[in-house]
Amino acid sequence: MRVVFRFRPALAPMLGVMLAVAMQTARAEEGTTVFSDTSRIASIGGSITEIVYALGEEGRLVARDSTSNYPEAAAKLPDVGYMRALSPEGVLSVNPTGILVLHGSGPKEAVDVLKKSSVPFIEVPDHYNHEGILEKIRIVGKALGVEAKAEKLAAETDAKLTAAEKQTAAIKERKRVLFVLSTQGGKILAAGNDTAADGIIKLAGAVNAVEGFSGYKGMTDEAIVSAKPDVILTMKGGGPPISEEELFANPAVASAPAGTNRKMVSMWGGYLLGFGPRTAEAIHDLAVELYGNQVAD
Repeated sequence: MRVVFRFRPALAPMLGVMLAVAMQTARAEEGTTVFSDTSRIASIGGSITEIVYALGEEGRLVARDSTSNYPEAAAKLPDVGYMRALSPEGVLSVNPTGILVLHGSGPKEAVDVLKKSSVPFIEVPDHYNHEGILEKIRIVGKALGVEAKAEKLAAETDAKLTAAEKQTAAIKERKRVLFVLSTQGGKILAAGNDTAADGIIKLAGAVNAVEGFSGYKGMTDEAIVSAKPDVILTMKGGGPPISEEELFANPAVASAPAGTNRKMVSMWGGYLLGFGPRTAEAIHDLAVELYGNQVAD
């Protein structure tokens, strides 16, 4: 017996609706903000991992990147590599049910491959300011399905950040700070606008000594002299350490107020530049280094 299915014109509208719904569902999955399965999450980005722990959801993590070294317990998770030099194979090898990635991870080719894989992928924005930290917490909380926890953490973090910023509100003479990322080859690589260093300097009540460019850029001796930094800020734990001897041996740095007073501040990179739950403490610590007893209690 042969069964013949005939198309009925009356069904056309229904089929159209079904097709539209299917297309909307597909688009929602591509731009998802919530993981359907949060049992095995790969976290890429130190601040992302910190937030997951601060939310008490670390049991969902199956891997982290090499910048995720706080809290100490995170170091016990499998390391899938540096966030800016990811291998898709490495990330997917831990069989995650979701990939939570901080914006700026790369290379672009690797991120594109991960986005096109069958594993849900959520990218978290990274804005270097007070509101950016709260946004990051809320997005991570929503992705994991714990929005109430995220709102509580965001409120606590908001209060701490506000208090830290108030500590330098009365300071009139703002320090000019030059953040030096590296001195390899005798070349000063400094932070301009739109960087985590620029953001933390401003939150601590100081002024970035360089302006006119975004990101990190090699500086000429003339540019360093013109910047007139009062303080040189560096980070620890993010590459070859920068010694005071090497830094102040640079004639341009030596001639600046920071060189004359030999004023250099060095803090752990993930703590100083992470823009996560500990940033209020980092703001306070940097402000104390810059202004001493001028910082209000």
